[in-house]
Amino acid sequence: MASAAGVSTAAVSQAFNGTGRLSEATRRRILDTAAGLGWSPSATATALRSARTRTLALVVRRPTDVLGADPHFSELITGIEGELAPRGYGLLLHLVGDVAEESALYERLAAESRVDGAVLTDARADDPRPPLLRRLGLPAVLLGSPDGGCEVPTVGLGEQGAGIREAVAHLLALGHRRIAYVTGPAELLHTRLRGSVVLAELAAAGLSPSAVLHTDFTEGAAVRATDELLALPERPTAVVYANDSMAVCGIGAAQRAGLRVPDDLSVVGYDDLPLGRWLHPRLTTVDQQVQRVGAAAARVLLAQCGEDVPPAPLEGRPRLVVRDSTARAARPGTLPSL
Repeated sequence: MASAAGVSTAAVSQAFNGTGRLSEATRRRILDTAAGLGWSPSATATALRSARTRTLALVVRRPTDVLGADPHFSELITGIEGELAPRGYGLLLHLVGDVAEESALYERLAAESRVDGAVLTDARADDPRPPLLRRLGLPAVLLGSPDGGCEVPTVGLGEQGAGIREAVAHLLALGHRRIAYVTGPAELLHTRLRGSVVLAELAAAGLSPSAVLHTDFTEGAAVRATDELLALPERPTAVVYANDSMAVCGIGAAQRAGLRVPDDLSVVGYDDLPLGRWLHPRLTTVDQQVQRVGAAAARVLLAQCGEDVPPAPLEGRPRLVVRDSTARAARPGTLPSL
């Protein structure tokens, strides 16, 4: 039926159920094609589609090895599940490689009525997912700074640049003047935001970064970026990493190169995950309350699905947590040669 009308199965479902955002011309073409074929949706299938699945989707665009090695997602899932499980909901986790694969997955999940809604991560410039999910009639919530400019609700701490601003100010106060930044993919909005803050804070102090290196968040990329920084003629005395997992990899790479952290190299992470408190030296990092954000996102999505849940407003902003991986910059001429 869908191929005869030249549309997706999800569009056929929307035309018969009166959901989604189909144009009237498309809806009429689908209905006319169905009438010409003598086709009608199965009553049993329609009943199944109208029932709630009590399942929400979390689609993550990351390599499998990153998901397994990065506790950020464990913390996020813990926060989400803490709200879903007591209400009898489950979480369907999918890993995808790119935006086309992710969009196709949402189309399939909607057509098969497998989930009641979706949690979106990693907001991007010109993000196609919010309008797609609106068209599919799937409730959604996007993790990120609430700015009111998105087609779906957004959930996150305010002042997203505050924590990274504190991190750079902390390093400047310790006398660091050669500061590098190891970050994530350039298309991510949080990569752009935090990167702009790093550049602005350094510029205000009359400085430029030693380097800004983009990675895909993998352990190997973090190690390669650190090795590249340590090979610079004037290597940085401090490195800020876009997450704690990369910061841990960076500390290991620096120590294998014969440097002491923080005596020879200060390191700052981002997320405030438990592993940073177990590490030696304990990691200076930015707390962005990952579990609380996950729980708040789950509540927003449950409310869209018709559940009677009180809102969980997020207060505060990302904040720097100073521990043992940062110290005063070494005096010129005292850094060990590699």
